[in-house]
Formats: sequence, C-alpha cells, structure tokens
Amino acid sequence: MKNVAIIGGGAAGCFCAAELARLHPDWSVCVFEAGPRLMAKLAVTGGGRCNITNSFKGVESLSDVYPRGTNLMKRLLHSFGPADCLRWFGDLGVEFTEQPDHCIFPVSQDAMQIVRTLERQMKLGGVQVFCKRRVTAVDADLTVHYTDGDGDGSVRPDAVIVTTGGGTARKILAGSGIELVPDVPSLFTFKLTDTGIRSLMGTVVGNVTLGLAGTRFRSRGTLLLTDWGVSGPATLRLSSYAARWLADNQYRGTLLVNWLGSGEKEIRERLSAMSDSTRTVSNSHPAELSERLWKMLVARAGIRPETRWAELGSKGRERLVNILLADNYDFEGRARFKEEFVTCGGVALNEVRPDTLESRRIPGLFFAGEVLDIDAVTGGFNLQAAWSTAHLAAHSIN
Repeated sequence: MKNVAIIGGGAAGCFCAAELARLHPDWSVCVFEAGPRLMAKLAVTGGGRCNITNSFKGVESLSDVYPRGTNLMKRLLHSFGPADCLRWFGDLGVEFTEQPDHCIFPVSQDAMQIVRTLERQMKLGGVQVFCKRRVTAVDADLTVHYTDGDGDGSVRPDAVIVTTGGGTARKILAGSGIELVPDVPSLFTFKLTDTGIRSLMGTVVGNVTLGLAGTRFRSRGTLLLTDWGVSGPATLRLSSYAARWLADNQYRGTLLVNWLGSGEKEIRERLSAMSDSTRTVSNSHPAELSERLWKMLVARAGIRPETRWAELGSKGRERLVNILLADNYDFEGRARFKEEFVTCGGVALNEVRPDTLESRRIPGLFFAGEVLDIDAVTGGFNLQAAWSTAHLAAHSIN
C-alpha cells in the first residue's frame, strides 16, 4: 500500500486522483486544494460547456497548437490522446459531440457533468479531499507542509504529485533547486489605440493573418473586432505564440493585419476582378469584408469615398494593396479572454523524466497539468494536456 498526496484540485489533480484510485484501490490517495472547492476553473471553462479536448483534425504541426511542450506532448498523446480521453469519460456515461471547428464538448453542454463525474469517481475510489488546505512547502524527503483552518501541519507520503499553477509551485518548491520558468499570460486579446477600428465592434472577419511588427510571430484564423481592440481565434493564437515576447515588451507593439489572408499576387488579382469603372471603390468590396470595414480600409488607404475604380490610378491601387496586405495598428495592453486564464511557464521540462514526469532531482515527486511548462492555444488543447500528463503521472507511480 502506498500513500500519495496530490497538490492541487484542478482538472489534472482530480483526474490523476480518480485514475490512481482505479488502478490501486488499496492505496491511500488524498488531494490538497487551497480553494473552497475542487475544479472551480474546470466548471467555467468553455463558457461553462467544457471544451474537453479536440479531435486534432487539420492540425498540420503539433507546434501550431502547443507553442511550448511540443516534443513532450507528442509522446504523451501517443499514450493517452483525445480518443483515450473520450473513452475514459465515455465508460462513465458521458457522451460527446464534435463541432465543425473540431472542438469536442459533452452532449449536455454542461461542464459540471465533467466535474461531477470526476468527483464521483474520486469518492467511489476512497480519495480523501481537503479543501481550504494550502500547501506551503514540499521538502526533498517528500514531507508536505500545509496550513488550514486548524493551523499548520505536515504529512510524509510515499509519492507527491504537484498539479498547481506555476506561481504556486514556485513557492512550495523554493530551495529545491528545481528550475521553474517564469509564468506569463498566454491567452488574451489586444487593446488597440486606434478608435476608428474599435468603432466597428462586433465585426467578424474570417481567415485573416496576424503578425507582430519586427518579429516572425504569425497566426491565422477568424478575427473579431471589439470595443477595446481585437479578439477571436487569430488573436488568441498570436498571443499564445508570442506570450514571452509580449510580456518582455510590456504588451506594447504594432499589430499587422492581412485582411484577406492572401499573398500580394492574389490580392492584386482580387482587386483587378473587382474593378468596375462605373462604380466607386468604396461600394465594391470583397465578400469576406463587411461594407463598413471596407469603407474604413479605403479611407485608411487615402482614397476619397467618391473615387471610381477608373480614377484610382496606380498609386491609389498600391496603397489599397498595402492596406489589405499589411495594415498596422498600435496596441497597448491586453485583456483577459473571457473566463480563460492560461499561462506559459512552470517547471522546466528538462527537470522531469519524459517517460514518467518524475522529478530528476527528487525521487517520488511528480508533476502534471498547469505546473509544467506546457501550454496551448484555445480549443480544448490545454485540457487535453491536463488529462495526458495526469494519466502518465498516475501510471508512473508503482
């Protein structure tokens, strides 16, 4: 019989506890959660619907969805991937549906179904749960120090699995010598200084390409204009890819927008096909762009509203091509994306054994979930990382 302490009662911690109880019903497994209840974040993820995973259809490269932790995730997804995740929950009665964008949700569209399923499995497996118990330190001999309503205490389990965020891990692992990469936000929207584009709030543009001036960071997808700036999948992907660069630059820079997501040659061909000598430029717009947005872009190109295509001239056409190809907007600051709060950073991946997720420095100490320096773009990929890492950690303790 072993005693296992799991620090952190989020998605990874509770999944790990449930799986450990299933694998070893005679073991003593306990979960320490600093907050008042388990899986508070999971309960609101995906707008309360729980985007539990993604089918990964259309993902050309894993680095496109996991900017950090790509190589480790390749290994993890082979041992416990999306199909395994759906089978695990499906065996417990949860049914799923896949959206056209390949995001997978419970048919119930209720994140609490996932929360209750994990809570039920933990209870059936005899897992002990201690909420409002904050871990303050983990020693090299695996002694776990904590504080709760009854004061300070400590336990000495046979194995410890840390599944907290990187910031909490930094405190409890202080002095251990384990390298932790600083945490910075990695899913957020951009606050633009230009009030003109912000006046088009609610406008959606599909398949744009975004970039950051002076860098190689690029993303592609749907763009949403808001009253503070830009959001949508393209923005969130860019924020994830460039998370550290943006933090280092105090979330200031210039956003580049390719409104049609096309190369220069194709844009020129599109404009030529649209040209009608009898119509004004502002009244002929690409199908992807709304009339309001097009008129704003024409104005940004310095073209008068009454100008006809026949009167545009080569200079005016060049300015319009440049606006469509690489429009630019200064941004200052970021905004948290709805209820999502994902960070990059945490335990450096060279500190863990990739086949077990055990610490290279402290035998018996394992890591799973957010505490690892793995993060993903939005779309169910972060939760899949939680399930995959937790599954490996649970199966590695023997």
